Amino acid sequence: MTNEPTPPAQRLSAAPTPLNDRVHERMSRMPNRDTRPELTLRRELHRRGLRFRVNYREIPGTPDIALTRARIAVFVDGCFWHRCPIHCRIPRNNRDWWRTKLDRNVARDRQKDDALTAMGWIPVHYWEHDDVDEVADEIEGLWRELRG
Repeated sequence: MTNEPTPPAQRLSAAPTPLNDRVHERMSRMPNRDTRPELTLRRELHRRGLRFRVNYREIPGTPDIALTRARIAVFVDGCFWHRCPIHCRIPRNNRDWWRTKLDRNVARDRQKDDALTAMGWIPVHYWEHDDVDEVADEIEGLWRELRG
């Protein structure tokens, strides 16, 4: 994956005007790394003896967790930002803009998965609401399978 700029046709227009100052403040404080679900999963994987890189920038998509020896890229996706089919609700205010924005996020996720797969990595995605023990079991099982 290259760091080419997004073509103008794919860029969104500037962010819409927030409904009010409280909404603007809340959205500007949204974390994009080290979220509670990520930290909980990292602690559990570490407790199980797995070692990994955090926000590994040397591969496409900067995965939340990268098990480099097994080449597993783990993404803990937020329900809103990645359009969870169970929990995502498009805001009523500026609905068209948000729908386009979130659709583009999902498309970008597929593009980075394709790029990772082409590089020999296995991208895996989990939702922020997924059970941590179940997710850790799946990752550990995949890690053991790949490491022999």
